Amino acid sequence: MNEIVALAIHDLERREGVYKVQAADKQLSVTPTTQRLIDELYDLYNRRASKSHGKFTAAEGYPTQAQVRDYVDDPERDFLKLTSRMMETLRNQAQARSASTGGHVLFAHFRRETRDYLLVAIITDKLSAALTSQRDVQDVRHLDLDGFRFAGRINLTAWANGEERYISFLKGKGDVSAYFQHFLGCDSVVQDRVDTSNLVTALKEFVVETEMPEKEGNEFLGKAKAICERVSRAREEIEFDALANELMPKDPKRLTDHLAHTDRGLSDRFVPDRRALASLVRFRGGTKQWKVEFDRDAVSNRSVIYDAAANTLTLTGLPDDLVEQLKSEGLGNG
Repeated sequence: MNEIVALAIHDLERREGVYKVQAADKQLSVTPTTQRLIDELYDLYNRRASKSHGKFTAAEGYPTQAQVRDYVDDPERDFLKLTSRMMETLRNQAQARSASTGGHVLFAHFRRETRDYLLVAIITDKLSAALTSQRDVQDVRHLDLDGFRFAGRINLTAWANGEERYISFLKGKGDVSAYFQHFLGCDSVVQDRVDTSNLVTALKEFVVETEMPEKEGNEFLGKAKAICERVSRAREEIEFDALANELMPKDPKRLTDHLAHTDRGLSDRFVPDRRALASLVRFRGGTKQWKVEFDRDAVSNRSVIYDAAANTLTLTGLPDDLVEQLKSEGLGNG
């Protein structure tokens, strides 16, 4: 459930190459309609695969961090003041790059599972048709939620807690979203090893959540590893859409939605770290007295038997050289 704290919509207009702000004079009320709007927008944003994650830049000339800080620290929590200031920053960045035709700029401060977020999205109108009570068809204009290209989200709670990445934004194609990144004042934090480890975790969770049979799950993870290693060797960036299309050609959207969820913090388009990919198909562990490493297939074919209740691991089919070493020491004779 998204608990809406504050909501406002301003307009960014472009006329003859000049951007102007049409500022709202009041906040929007929380109604069933606005609640449905935010809920739908939240879900749509989460499902967009091409996102980047980062934090506020330390460089000068990016006022959004200070504006949000003033809002958070202000006992009055004047949301209209915050969003009006941010609109001016957005206008300046749009003017400098001529990257957008403008639209309705929606700002939402909402709370979800004890965490506060600030969501910003630029939404345009869409013309469609409606059937009237007199059985006539007439033109109507509505917000094109599915078509938004520019959006970003600040995890205010993660920012306050000093976490490494708390801003996300849609990357778009090429530099199309560069002005929106500059508007947020966001430094992208790309850490190939960390992002690869997070991707590995997400893929394993997907196998569990979709209740894949053991053999199918092992094949899925093995294929994912092969794809990521191929991309890594070519020094290319992994893209979630392409990964999902190759891994699950019959239902790629199911995997894309899983990987794209904003709360996972997975950055799209990074070069996979081959060392971090190993755990997709291999288990390893040990103590001061022993170490063990085996592939998932070893569990499937019973070469390795794990007993969760007894907390034991049994190795079968030992290689001859290891058996000879043990016998030469007189071990295994009771």
